[in-house]
Amino acid sequence: MAELTDLTVAQIRDGFRAGDFSAREVAEAFNANVAAAEALNAFIVATPDHALAAADQADKDRAAGALKPLSGVPIGMKDLFCTQGVQTTAASHMLEGFTPTYESTVSQKLWDAGAGMLGKLNLDQFAMGSSNETSYFGNVISPWRRNDGGNAPLAPGGSSGGSSAAIAARLCPAATGTDTGGSIRQPAAFTGISGIKPTYGRCSRWGIIAFASSLDQAGPMAHDVRDCAIMLENMAGFDPKDSTSLELPVPKWEAGLSTDLRGKKVGIPKEYRVEGLDADVARVWDDGIAWLKDAGAEVVEVSLPHSKYALPAYYIIAPAEASSNLARYDGVRYGLRELPEGANLQDMYAATRAAGFGPEVKRRIIIGTYVLSAGFYDAYYTQAQKVRTLIARDFARAFESCDVILAPTAPSAAFGLGENIDDPLAMYLNDVFAVPASLAGLPAMSVPGGLSKDGLPLGLQIIGPAFDEQAVLNAGLAIEQRAGFTARPQKWW
Repeated sequence: MAELTDLTVAQIRDGFRAGDFSAREVAEAFNANVAAAEALNAFIVATPDHALAAADQADKDRAAGALKPLSGVPIGMKDLFCTQGVQTTAASHMLEGFTPTYESTVSQKLWDAGAGMLGKLNLDQFAMGSSNETSYFGNVISPWRRNDGGNAPLAPGGSSGGSSAAIAARLCPAATGTDTGGSIRQPAAFTGISGIKPTYGRCSRWGIIAFASSLDQAGPMAHDVRDCAIMLENMAGFDPKDSTSLELPVPKWEAGLSTDLRGKKVGIPKEYRVEGLDADVARVWDDGIAWLKDAGAEVVEVSLPHSKYALPAYYIIAPAEASSNLARYDGVRYGLRELPEGANLQDMYAATRAAGFGPEVKRRIIIGTYVLSAGFYDAYYTQAQKVRTLIARDFARAFESCDVILAPTAPSAAFGLGENIDDPLAMYLNDVFAVPASLAGLPAMSVPGGLSKDGLPLGLQIIGPAFDEQAVLNAGLAIEQRAGFTARPQKWW
């Protein structure tokens, strides 16, 4: 039998049920991997006791014949989800030491399903970033290395870089992520794993520290498509505490998985085939088209004419919402408080926010406050919302002639740490293929498609109509089976 830490969620679940191993054995194996991988800095807080307690309960439940959907499966939790009694920081000094007295809806659903928590995973501060370099607790290092003989540390993607690195390095079989403009899909692509952003509203946002409320969406990250389906079934569902939550039944996505795409149409957006597209990315995209044809799908060209405006619209809307959401961090109620001697209330606000927020968070707050100001609201924010509507209409028209859309996940393979950190525009361009689906609130998934010439993973993105995660998962599974992606990072940590 393979090492326990090499098993997928489905394999752990099924093997545990069959009595091949105990839940405690699984938890102990993953706890050991977490402890041995501090060099990756994937976890802000490890919670081995939580994992073991859940495992012991799972072993008791198996003996009593009362198994739950995720009994025996330990997972990682992105440190944006509030976890009762466990420090939750959003990777920011502002919330360092903050211990919630309540549990986020998504994490509670996972614990209710029998999962255990291996720890809280590192991320870009307040989920703002594409490389996991903005974390107050230090950047995550990808377990991958280029095959050029060098040893340059690489970005695991962001903001869910801790989740992607931990899964790729076999520190956990699956993890939660959040996706505002690509923060599940881009890190999944960079590290050779799968991740899905469901339709906006599928998963409750209650108890998730907010970045941009009209965009933030929780989703699963895992080794393969089946695991993502299993995780999503146990994360999704209506929540009366979240006004944006969809009051819809949760489909049986795992049972509905199929690689037979006969009668389906796959759209290829002509605007995404930009001049200067990375040759490796273009090659893997062409491979993906061929694989979907082999699965029985018909390939058609579609047009998303306003997608070229998606990135500037996103970087107006998201910072605007961030400037509003982050106004609550003022040193009064919770979190950091800086109180210089002789300071008045205004001085405390200023000192607290100056010390608590990192440079990227401050940059986005400033941008957001500017575009929401009286003189510029109509010129920037209102116009960006109009563009968002046009992008959503483009997708609606495209889906009149196809069932899913296939595109690259990111414009390149993983880049080196430090390469883009001083160039915000270059960093923002990492989200160029991911942002349109986020603005439209559509389900979108990244699956590994192959390797670059440097031996690094490249992802393929499947975008589906609202509420049709099944079509996305099925197309992803068809690609996964035909790509035969088995590459994994060589252990150096």
